[in-house]
Amino acid sequence: MKVTILGCSGSYAGPGGACSGYLVQGGGVNLWLDAGPGTLANLQRHLDLDAIDGIVLSHAHPDHWVDFLPFHNVVRYIKPRSGLPVWSPRRVQELTEAVNGDLTHALDWTIIDGSSHVELGGLRLSFSRTDHGPETLAVRIDEAGGPSLGYSADTGPGWSLTELGPGLDTALVEASMPVALEGSVQHLSGRQAGRQAADAGVGRLLLTHLQPGVDPDAQLADARAAFGGPVEVATIDTTYEIGTT
Repeated sequence: MKVTILGCSGSYAGPGGACSGYLVQGGGVNLWLDAGPGTLANLQRHLDLDAIDGIVLSHAHPDHWVDFLPFHNVVRYIKPRSGLPVWSPRRVQELTEAVNGDLTHALDWTIIDGSSHVELGGLRLSFSRTDHGPETLAVRIDEAGGPSLGYSADTGPGWSLTELGPGLDTALVEASMPVALEGSVQHLSGRQAGRQAADAGVGRLLLTHLQPGVDPDAQLADARAAFGGPVEVATIDTTYEIGTT
């Protein structure tokens, strides 16, 4: 299994950047995990749009899903297909329907919550509601007989990466803000992301969702001091093999 970073900015993207989005490939399938602005364009550098097998949208904040709107136009009008699986909290579906209308002709949309379990090819997905409003779902992705990936989505410190279970080979964890702003909003600092990874015993930590203007080197140093294991700041177009460091 591997994950390619399509976007990793929080709230909005700086010049040349893109917001949250990841291409997870394993178990014989291609999964688009979050579709923040800029990620649809970046996705096409790595995969033909016809090859997407499923989509997970973690929550309704626009930096995590709005590129799904033009993608829906693709599968409805330009490269028509039907039955494409999409999983999200209910609010994301409601917002999509409010803009694009009926979705049933192209998509097989399933509403999920923190107790849901999903299978796509050889991937098994489980979810956990995080400390973030609106309803936000972290996800654990296990490849049959292979490694595991955890994604925090957006969360404050009231949720723990341990909720995704033990044995995560790699964790994508948000690190939106510097230490000085801890507790001011429902997001994590690099230090808090490192502590989360240490508590969960993950093999490798990838920091994501850094807001423009936040110093990535400082986030990296704070996370390394708290975690003690291998840490990187996620970068667009980089592909990480899960289960290797």
